[in-house]
Amino acid sequence: MKASLPSRYAVLAGCLLFTCISLPYLATHAWLWPFSLICAVLSLVGLNDLRQSHHAVRRNYPILGNIRYLIETIRPEIRQYLLEGDDDKLPFSRAQRSLVYARAKNESAEKAFGTLNDVYRPGFEFISHSMLPADTPDPASFRIAIGGPQCRQPYSASIFNISAMSFGALSANAIAALNQGAKQGRFAHDTGEGSISPYHREHGGDLIWEIGSGYFGCRTAAGRFDPERFADQARDPQVKMIEIKLSQGAKPGHGGILPGHKVSAEIATTRGVMVGEDCISPAAHSAFRTPVELLQFIAQLRELSGGKPVGFKFCLGHPWEFMGIAKAMLATDIVPDFIVVDGKEGGTGAAPREFSDNIGVPMREGLMFVHNTLVGLNLRDKVRIGAGGKIVSAFDIASVLAIGADWVNSARGFMFAIGCIQSQSCHTNKCPTGVATQDPLRQRALVVPDKAERVYSFHRNTLHALAEMLAAAGLEHPSQLKPKHLVRRISTSEIRQFSQLHVFLKPGELLSGSINSEFYARMWRMARSDSFEPETGEVLANSPAVRRKQTTPA
Repeated sequence: MKASLPSRYAVLAGCLLFTCISLPYLATHAWLWPFSLICAVLSLVGLNDLRQSHHAVRRNYPILGNIRYLIETIRPEIRQYLLEGDDDKLPFSRAQRSLVYARAKNESAEKAFGTLNDVYRPGFEFISHSMLPADTPDPASFRIAIGGPQCRQPYSASIFNISAMSFGALSANAIAALNQGAKQGRFAHDTGEGSISPYHREHGGDLIWEIGSGYFGCRTAAGRFDPERFADQARDPQVKMIEIKLSQGAKPGHGGILPGHKVSAEIATTRGVMVGEDCISPAAHSAFRTPVELLQFIAQLRELSGGKPVGFKFCLGHPWEFMGIAKAMLATDIVPDFIVVDGKEGGTGAAPREFSDNIGVPMREGLMFVHNTLVGLNLRDKVRIGAGGKIVSAFDIASVLAIGADWVNSARGFMFAIGCIQSQSCHTNKCPTGVATQDPLRQRALVVPDKAERVYSFHRNTLHALAEMLAAAGLEHPSQLKPKHLVRRISTSEIRQFSQLHVFLKPGELLSGSINSEFYARMWRMARSDSFEPETGEVLANSPAVRRKQTTPA
C-alpha cells in the first residue's frame, strides 16, 4: 500500500515542487511564467482535492482524480459522435436522427447499397407490398375527422401531428417554430400541460389544448379546475380540441415539476402560478375520482368549449381501469371524441430512471388493448384513437396505423427537426441548441423562421414517404392499413402477420357474454364503472364462460 503513495501524489508533488523552484527565476526567465502559473493552479486544485470530503477519488488521487469527472461529463458526447453505431437506439439511433435531419432540410434521405438491417433477426418488421401497386396518393388527403356524435365542432386533423410539449419545458423560440411549421403544413400542435402561451398564438397554428392535473391556464388560486377560465380559452377558434392528460409515457402515475429557476414571469402568467416557485403537477386529478366522474368531466369540457372534440391521453397501466372507463361509457352514454395512447417508450423531459425503464405499458400493446376494447363494445366508430411513442419515420406511422390508430403524434421527431441533437440535457436548462431551455442567450440560437420551415418540411416529406409506401402496398389511404399488412420475423425461419400474432376482438364481442380471449374476459369482469378499483368476489366467480377459440381480422 505504501508503494502506491508515490504514484497517487506524484502529480501534486511535482506541481508543488516546480512552482516553488521556479519562483526565484521568474524575474529573469520570462518563459517560465506560463509553466509556473499552470503548476500553481494545479497545486491549488490538488490541495483542495485533499481538503474536500465529497469525492474519495479526488482525495486519493489529487489532480488526477478530476480527469475521471471530466471524462464522465463529456461521455455522452464522446459516445454519440465517436463510438455509437448507426443503429444503436439510445434512445434514437444515428440513422433515425439523420433521417429526420435530411427530411427537415429537404435533403435526399435515400440510401445506397442496400439495407444495414439484419432482415433475419427475430423482431425485424416490414410492410408487405402488392403485385399491383396503386398510384401514389396525395399526402394532403391524409386527414381524419375527429368528433363523435356528441361533438358540435368536429376537427379535420392530419394523421401526423406534434405531440404534447409545454412552454417552459421548451423554449419560446422552439414553441414559436413548431407552431409556425404546423400552420404552414396544416397540422396540429399539442400545447402540453403548460397551457397556451403567447408563442403558441403568435403564428395561429391549430392547437390541441392539453389539460393536466395542475389545470394550468384554467386553475383557481388553490390549483383546482376553474370552469370560467377554461371557457375563455377553449372557445378561442385557434383551439381545435381539448385533451385531458391522465398520464404520460415517460413517468405514468408520477406527476411532474417545473423547477422554480425555470418559472419565469412569462411561464407564471401562462400557467397561472407564482414566479420562481416550483410548478407542480400532481400525480392525480382533483376534478374526478372515478370512471363515471371522468366522463362527466369530459361532457362538462365539451359544453364549456362550445362543442369541440374532447378526449383524454394516457399510458395504459392496469387494464381493468381503462375497461372501467369503457363500462362508464355504456352506463352514462357519454363518449369521448378521441383517446390518445402514449407509450412508455415516449418522453421528452426528465423522469426517474425506474419510471422510464420499468413503469407503464409500451405503446403498441396499449394501443391494441384500447382498440380491441372499443371494437368489443361497438364504440370504435365513435371514438378516434391517436398514438405516440418514438415515431419519426413513415414506417413508424404505418406500423401504428396498421394495428389500430387513426393518427399519430411525434414529440422528439419534431424536436430533431428544430435542431435537437439528443444531448439529453433537457432538465438542466443548458440545452446546447436552444430547444429545451429558458436561457435567453441559448434560445437565441434557434432562429424561428428557419426552424419553422424545417418543421413543415419534415412533416411534408414524411407523409410523402408514407404515400409511396401505401402505393407499394396497393393502398390509397392510411385508413386502409390493417394488421395483415404488418409482418414480423419471430425466428430465423418464421415470419407472421400481426393479424396472426395478436388477438383482435370481433365487433360487440365484450357485450356478447362469450369472449374468445381469457385475458379480455378476465379484465372485463374486473372492471368497474364506479371505481378504478378492480371488482372482486362473487362477481368474478359468476362471470360468463370464455370460449377458447381466437379470431383474427382479415
